[in-house]
Parts: sequence; C-alpha cells; structure tokens
Amino acid sequence: MEKRAFKDKVFSELARISGALSNPRRLQIVDLLSQGEKTVERIAQATGMSVANASQHLQVLKNGSLVEIKREGNFIFYRLTNNKVAEIWKNLREFGIDRLSEIDKAVTEFRAEKQIFESVTITQLLKKMDEENVVLLDVRPLDEYSSGHISASVCIPIDELADRMNELPKNQTIVAYCRGPFCVFADEAIYLLRKNGFQASRMEEGFPDWKLKGLPVTSDNSG
Repeated sequence: MEKRAFKDKVFSELARISGALSNPRRLQIVDLLSQGEKTVERIAQATGMSVANASQHLQVLKNGSLVEIKREGNFIFYRLTNNKVAEIWKNLREFGIDRLSEIDKAVTEFRAEKQIFESVTITQLLKKMDEENVVLLDVRPLDEYSSGHISASVCIPIDELADRMNELPKNQTIVAYCRGPFCVFADEAIYLLRKNGFQASRMEEGFPDWKLKGLPVTSDNSG
C-alpha cells in the first residue's frame, strides 16, 4: 500500500467514528448508555424518539464501533463497546463546556430558573465526605442504579422523591447525582429537597465520571 493510500484508509476509518458522533441524538444515546446497557425500547423512551428512529441511530453507532449488542433470550441489549467510548464522550463534553459559551450559558440559565446555585465536583465531594456526614442520593431510574452506582449511595428515583423524602435525614447534607452535568434529574431533586427544608446540592458530574476515576462502585446485577 502506498503512503497516500495508507493515510487515506486510516483517516477515513477515524472519520467513520467521528461521523457516528456528529448527531445530537446519537450523543444523547452515548450519554445514556454510559449508565449501562439498555434495550432499544428503553433508549427510545428515555430520549423521546420513536423505536424506529432510535434503531437507525444505534445502527450508525454500531457501524462506528461505538456500541455493540448483547442477546439475552428474546431481548437485545445495546451497550458501549468499552470504557474508552465513555471517555471520548466525557472529553468531548468537557471541551464543549470549556470552549462553547452557549453550553455554559444554557446550563447556567436552566439552573438559575430552578434556583440551583450550588454544585460540587467529585474532588470537592470526596473532601466533603471526609469532613462531614454526607448522604449520597442517586436519583436516576432504578435500572440504571442496579447496573452500577456509587457505593453506599441511596437510591430514590426522581419520580419517587416527592413521596419518599421522609426516608432522608434533615440533619445531614444531601448530595444528589444523576447521569452527568447535562442531566436534569439532580437539579430537580435539589429544587424539591431545598423547598422542603433539606440541605442539598448536586454533584456536578455523573456516575460515569465517578466510575472512570476508579472510585468505589457497586452493581446489583450479576454477570
């Protein structure tokens, strides 16, 4: 193979990966699958897409070697091919926050509307956990918590929080976390908790970021 043909081949293959990510819907799917494997029906429900549309986007991601499938009986589950895909998404997300003012503005305005003014990074949270008694609250859906969660965290999905707040202590600081900085579950949780007299803030990042740092995680799923 000549030098030019070699370079064209290599860069064309890399462009196939970047092309698979060049769609906002597919980025949402990657973000969602960072939480754990899911069926196409679950992905469609969580992203607001039709099953047919979600299937088309998943096929593009599969062709770009970003997702793979796992069969269990009559069910097909989609998952990220490995942790490197989650790292690619994390790096892209952080670059966007750092370089694109529109993203920071959108996040700031949304949280201002919800009166969410305090968040802690993972580094700050670890220090906070060393210095005081903190309750970690996972407000993602139960299936995502079961797939993997921060060790010792409490699971109360956001749609159950209003009816289960009595399970949380008012004399301790509560730090809620969800899928990541663009996930609104934690923001909604903090708004609701503070409205009802709790001391609460959100973890700026999400569970996948905690996991990528090699910090303690637990899974309720076997296999």
